[in-house]
Amino acid sequence: MIVLLADDHTVVRAGLKTLLLEHSAVSKIFEVSNGEEALEMLKNNKIDLCLLDITMPKITGLEVLETAAKLNITTKFLILSMHSEKEFALLAINKGAAGYINKSSIAEELHEAIDRLIEGKKYVSNELAEILLSTRSKKENNPPHLNLSERELEVFIKLAEGKTIHEIGELLFLSAKTVSTYKLRLFEKMNFQSITDLVKYAINNKMIE
Repeated sequence: MIVLLADDHTVVRAGLKTLLLEHSAVSKIFEVSNGEEALEMLKNNKIDLCLLDITMPKITGLEVLETAAKLNITTKFLILSMHSEKEFALLAINKGAAGYINKSSIAEELHEAIDRLIEGKKYVSNELAEILLSTRSKKENNPPHLNLSERELEVFIKLAEGKTIHEIGELLFLSAKTVSTYKLRLFEKMNFQSITDLVKYAINNKMIE
C-alpha cells in the first residue's frame, strides 16, 4: 500500500510515519506539507491511501477532498484533525472521506482504521457513528452551526476558544481582513449580537470544553 501523508507539522508527520511503518500493508510513504502539494502528488502518483489533515496552508483538507472527487481520484482518504468530531467529521464524510480520526486518538486507532479501509469499509469512532445515525434520522433538527461553511466553522471555534482575529489568521493561514469577513458572515447566519452570544452557543452545543 502506497500512502500519502499530508500534514503541515513536521513533528506530527514524523510520528505518523513511525506508526504507518509499523503496519505490514504499508510499503511506501510520501510526505507533503500543504494542500497544493497533496493534490499534485495525488494527480501524478498512484496513491492508495491519503492521511489528510484538515487545516493546512494554501488549500484545506476538505478542499483537497472536493477537488479529488471532481478529478475522479480513487485514493481513499482518512481525515486527521484536532477539531471535534461533531463539528468536522460530518463535513469530511459527506465530501467523500473514508474515515476520520481525531489526532488525540491516532496512536490507538490508526492501524484499525487502515485495516477497515483495506476491507473496503469506512472507519468512524463509536461517537461519530452515533452522530451520523442521529443526523440521518433527524436531519431537519440539525443545529444551525452545521449550516456554516468549513472556514466559517473554523473561525467560529477559534473565536469561542478566545483567539483574536490576528491569532486566528496565523493559525488558519488567512489575513486578518479575511478572518473578519468570515466572522461577519457567521454572525449574520447565526444571528449573534456579540462574542458572548457566540461563546454561550458554543458551550451549550459542546463545541468547546
